[in-house]
Amino acid sequence: MKCAIYVRLSQEDRNKENIEDDSNSIQNQKTMLIQYALKENWEIYNIYSDDDYTGADRNRPQFNQLLQDTKNRQFDIILCKSQSRFTRELEIVEKYINHLFPIWGVRFVSIVDNADTSNKGNKKSRQINGLVNEWYLEDMSENIRSVLNNKKQNGKHIGSFALYGYQKDPNQKGHLRIDEESAEIVREVFNLYAQGDGKTTIARILNQRGIPNPTEYKRLKGMRYKTNNNVNATLWKYSAISSMLTNEMYIGNMVQGKYENVSYKSKKKRYKPKDEWIIVKNTHEPIIDFETWNRVQELISQKTKPFEKGKIGVFSQKVYCKHCGYALRSKKVKDKRYLQCTTNYVAQNSCIGCFVAVNTLEKIVLKELKQLMIELLDEKKISEKIELNNHITTKTKCLEKDINNYEKKLNDTNKNIKNLYIDKVKEIITDDDYIMLSKEFKNDKSTYEKLINDYKKQLTIVENQINDHKDNIDIVKQYTNIDTLNREIVASLIDRIYVSKRNKETKELPIEIHWNF
Repeated sequence: MKCAIYVRLSQEDRNKENIEDDSNSIQNQKTMLIQYALKENWEIYNIYSDDDYTGADRNRPQFNQLLQDTKNRQFDIILCKSQSRFTRELEIVEKYINHLFPIWGVRFVSIVDNADTSNKGNKKSRQINGLVNEWYLEDMSENIRSVLNNKKQNGKHIGSFALYGYQKDPNQKGHLRIDEESAEIVREVFNLYAQGDGKTTIARILNQRGIPNPTEYKRLKGMRYKTNNNVNATLWKYSAISSMLTNEMYIGNMVQGKYENVSYKSKKKRYKPKDEWIIVKNTHEPIIDFETWNRVQELISQKTKPFEKGKIGVFSQKVYCKHCGYALRSKKVKDKRYLQCTTNYVAQNSCIGCFVAVNTLEKIVLKELKQLMIELLDEKKISEKIELNNHITTKTKCLEKDINNYEKKLNDTNKNIKNLYIDKVKEIITDDDYIMLSKEFKNDKSTYEKLINDYKKQLTIVENQINDHKDNIDIVKQYTNIDTLNREIVASLIDRIYVSKRNKETKELPIEIHWNF
């Protein structure tokens, strides 16, 4: 039998370790699992090791390689220290350990918690382990969020990257200090705007002088930076200048908490209203003086033009150029609104460009949206496409049946305990027999109570899945009869829209719509 060993160590495990306890170390896991495999006479196919990854991270490189090799049947057994080393998500437990691994003919074994897919009576134990690990993830997420919010409210910088113009202070954790080289560019941007230059013009000036944008500057200096997949990721753009000119960080205020995770299981973030941001004043040295700041904010306010209701602004920050990846900007020509890529304007020959009329885009989105609504609300297609419905219904019935069975057993056990005491009083059984039998019944009672509690919690999770699905349908139903788009609809239903350059021969305008559902 060929065996694949999987080990994982997260930063949290590392923090728990001390000199006396290295039970979570990678080397200790490997040693334990190798010894176990040799004892079972299993041939070790490979050792897959992910260092500094959480059990909820689905992008672990060795984890994904393990899944691919499992699918290709490269080995017979997956061996882990515990089920939580493999995953802490109940959804992954169900999908792989309880469903796909048996189909692929691969056995899953974890030593510490005795999970073993070759044991038919072991499935409930694996599900309970998965449920406990899921609660652990949620509790840990809440604890981390609480600690980070406390640091934010105390004015400590907790971001992975320092804002352009600043760098992390190596002598004081959570404090920012001015990076004079990039700060000089920040001052120039504010001064140019205060003198009357527009945001796109400022971007073009910086690009013509070959000044690297914030991301490229950090890369060149060996600083930590957020990677960007855009083709022209080194260019200054309108959006970068616009964001800089309104960022209070440059006057010494710590601004954090602009985004929040959709859930503890998702890395996807959503933007929070400004009144929910955490802003602490005077936490670091300002780059921009208040006189310049106030002048710039006044100019921005004067130049802000109200959007035409239902037209301009509806697709704000939702439509992107397929060729360079930057957001399209609005433009008005003879009372008609367009969205266009301005990359070529800030740097010549940097993008082949694209543009689309707002009313044309609105018609395309409405047409595709209505078609999606028809398909999504077709109950027959729902049942055909989403097998989750049947799975959830079946699972609900099984859980309810298990709960009823164990409640009956618990009731019978309580009666047995009561009758046992009566038999002792009547001297039908000896004291020793009473102690022995009583202990067994009480152990049974404790087991049944725990199982009932665990199954009820599982049932709650399943019922929440059903409600979530119903909620999605209810959300979709709100927009079944719409004839025009507004910002609320677009923000709720659309993640991104990509527009390509129109084909000169076919006149076709390629548009990709990425929905939120």
